[in-house]
Amino acid sequence: MSKDFILPDIGEGIVECEIVEWLVAEGDTIKEDQPVVDVMTDKALVQIPAKEDGVVSKLYYAKGDIAKVHEPLFAITGTDDEGSDDVARSSTAGEPEPKNDAEPSSNASSNSSVTDFILPDIGEGIVECEIVEWQVKEGDVIEEDQPVVDVMTDKALVQIPAKEHGVVEKLYYAKGDIAKVHEPLFAIRVEGEEGDVARSSTAGQASHKDNAQSSATQSSAANPGQADAPQAARQGKAIASPAVRRRARELDVDISKVPGSGAKGRVMKEDVENYASGATSSSQQSQAQEQSAKPTSTSGGTRTEAIRGVKAAMAKAMTESVSTIPHFTYADEFDLTNVMALQKQLKERYKDEGIRITMMPFFIKALSLALKEFPIMNAQVNADCTEITYFDDHNIGMAVDTKIGLLVPNVKQVQNKSIIDIANEVTRLTQAAREGRVAQEDMKGGTISISNIGVIGGTVATPIINKPEAAIVALGKVQELPRFDAQGNVVARKIMNVSWSGDHRIIDGGTIARFNKRWQEYLEDPTSMLVHMV
Repeated sequence: MSKDFILPDIGEGIVECEIVEWLVAEGDTIKEDQPVVDVMTDKALVQIPAKEDGVVSKLYYAKGDIAKVHEPLFAITGTDDEGSDDVARSSTAGEPEPKNDAEPSSNASSNSSVTDFILPDIGEGIVECEIVEWQVKEGDVIEEDQPVVDVMTDKALVQIPAKEHGVVEKLYYAKGDIAKVHEPLFAIRVEGEEGDVARSSTAGQASHKDNAQSSATQSSAANPGQADAPQAARQGKAIASPAVRRRARELDVDISKVPGSGAKGRVMKEDVENYASGATSSSQQSQAQEQSAKPTSTSGGTRTEAIRGVKAAMAKAMTESVSTIPHFTYADEFDLTNVMALQKQLKERYKDEGIRITMMPFFIKALSLALKEFPIMNAQVNADCTEITYFDDHNIGMAVDTKIGLLVPNVKQVQNKSIIDIANEVTRLTQAAREGRVAQEDMKGGTISISNIGVIGGTVATPIINKPEAAIVALGKVQELPRFDAQGNVVARKIMNVSWSGDHRIIDGGTIARFNKRWQEYLEDPTSMLVHMV
């Protein structure tokens, strides 16, 4: 069975390289770690080694061509150089299986096959993700488009669906592991005939180039009580991922001698490290883990966690924003008594139609009307601040506090939407954000943002601009406070503070004050919005 060798990451920020010299030709037999090709990046000459034994069946590039990282470089098929009956069966489907004379030879030429599901691109610039929850387990039958796993990127929670019908043969990662884009996520067995589990299992193990895997599976099937059989029966090459093999080379460990603690004898990273330190027993390893997990004290301890996903992205973005954009803050208070009365009426009017009208659609629509008069607030500057780009579309972002961190989806083309249209979009985006399943398109293209801290508490904030936007506003909580009316009488009014942060390179204090005043007028007299709406 032929499979592609995917060109791995060969340097930070490198996305392509030039083929300098092929060190093998089509039809050549190659060994694991044997140099296959010399490639030139923009930094150095790099030699790419083989990940496993096999025969080169196809070279996808010629000398001088430009190869892309994470795309196929060459194709490799299995060999029988280690004398394994299983590999011979996978490469010569018509030969009878010597280990089971009673089984017809047609069983060895099954239509079933096991292939790796390669983790696809899940967002621009995303190269890895965290496994949040598997929706299936090994042995489950899955259908095309069925959700298989939830993964967390630095932007959102993404659900990966199956591409075809089959049986889950192997999950390559555990919950909490970091999976790489363009690398195998799980293995799926696509059967030609239902019920031929042993035969398709053998094909799956052969497709992973593991000689002893299928014999161990047959032994396990015949004697289910012998849990240690896979490790004892393993011969030849170890079952391990490229990352584990790389770790073994770093520690100068012969991976073929390392007992595997994973399913079906798979060698894990911990197995290699424990073997290098002399702890070869997986039972000793588990005991050590259990002992280390037990707390020895209830005071004075610390806990360290990796900053991942959305939180890591936010940390990077906020640091870059503050360090590159000169912020300044402007604050004012709005009287929302009238617009809140209107919102209450419309909420009752449309609730039977399933439309949820909150205050946010009014803030967004009024902001869009003000942007028409102050286009600089809807503009962005380039990196060296030599050009300003003005946007016709008002793509207004709204920060949503979620269980995975702060997400800022945006309502597109607000200038063309009604209050009802905006309300429906706000509901959709808020629900998606709180579930961590915002589409990448909803996160892109924002031109200005609103952060509603008032739903949690607090009246004034100094928000950080969502770069490359030029401004952001934070809404404080609404308070019923005493104010004087036109006749000098003290009356109760619904008061909210707003706090702006602006990019002082293109927005000055007078501009943001006038813009804010226009936005305030629309909200304090909501009927004035009617004559300006399309």
